[in-house]
Amino acid sequence: MNNVFTRIRSIDVFRAVTVLLMVFVNDLEGVPNTPAWLKHVPDEGFGLGLADTIFPAFLFIVGLSIPYAFQNRMKVGDRKIPWRIVTRSFALIVIGFFLSNVDNYDAAKATLSEPLWEALTTLSFFFIFLDFRKQTSPIKRYILQGFGVALLIAMSILYKSKDTAHNWLHFTWWEILGLIGWSYLVCGLIYYYSAGKLWIQAAFCMFFILFNIDTHYGFFDILSPVQEYVWIAGNGAMQAFTMAGIFVSVLYIQLNSERKIKFLWISLLVVAAVLFNFGFIVNGGISKSRDTPGWVLICTAISIVVYLLFVYLIDIKNKYKWFKIIEPAGKNAFTCYLVSSLFYPVFQLTNLEYPQYFNSGAGGLIKCFVFAFAMVWLTGLLAKINVRLRI
Repeated sequence: MNNVFTRIRSIDVFRAVTVLLMVFVNDLEGVPNTPAWLKHVPDEGFGLGLADTIFPAFLFIVGLSIPYAFQNRMKVGDRKIPWRIVTRSFALIVIGFFLSNVDNYDAAKATLSEPLWEALTTLSFFFIFLDFRKQTSPIKRYILQGFGVALLIAMSILYKSKDTAHNWLHFTWWEILGLIGWSYLVCGLIYYYSAGKLWIQAAFCMFFILFNIDTHYGFFDILSPVQEYVWIAGNGAMQAFTMAGIFVSVLYIQLNSERKIKFLWISLLVVAAVLFNFGFIVNGGISKSRDTPGWVLICTAISIVVYLLFVYLIDIKNKYKWFKIIEPAGKNAFTCYLVSSLFYPVFQLTNLEYPQYFNSGAGGLIKCFVFAFAMVWLTGLLAKINVRLRI
């Protein structure tokens, strides 16, 4: 744990495990006769399944990464950072907008089948956001990206909606990538304009937690007038996860530079314990679908503890090789997510089916594990031939 670069590896491993589990639980959701504790708790219910902790962990990791991504640029006075934050956020929000409209696609009215439309739309993102090598000619880059934009425009024109109130593409929800985009926008700008000061990150993390509590229970009347002006934060849940990650990273960097790293364990374990217990005090039901304060606080505590585990394994014990097999998911998370999203419509177009054994129970569980690792392996294979996505 001599420098910040070992710290980045621990983030990569945390991200890799989270993305692997994200692909796994997404595939598992529709498989019957599998353990309920692995899945999302139904929208109408209360509780916490493994799947309910994955997205909060990913938002937490987004926050962990921000200080390391910005610190060198900030030191040299790079004034393009805010623009980069805005453009990256906008790209994620746009992708989320298109993916969220898949469920409302009306194949009966449209020219293309739903799987074909979804596959071509997702494929357009591969061309638009392909991470080109430095030696790639500008002409080739513009042609490929231009093709992606043209394909996306064509898919937009061909879209037909099932919604009787809307015939075309329209807002349904932000989708996972859109939620990440909004959270990255708000928290990235906070970190940048506060110059990464630890107390400011802590203050904003607390603000978003209180904002979320007030949205649900109205405990803090002083925040009520603020809500109509802070619509971009939603109910504060997503930003709370990301700001918690930023706070933890800034604390890590500061203690490491002062050679007081032993205080990291004490301080973060105390914070996690407080959040965990406070999550039950303000409970009112733990629900991901409702973004309840109990869900926010408990999942933040879980993310902190899991993070500390990876700090111990990777930064102290140097066990990075243990996770080498899933490395592509950590280094190319965006690619892995879209690769798995592309697989489903392509598989539907083939009219192939899994053997019956793999459609439920133990067989379904095995299939989902294999699928998750296969998507990570495919992401790594694509990276070897320089096919990786970057926003």
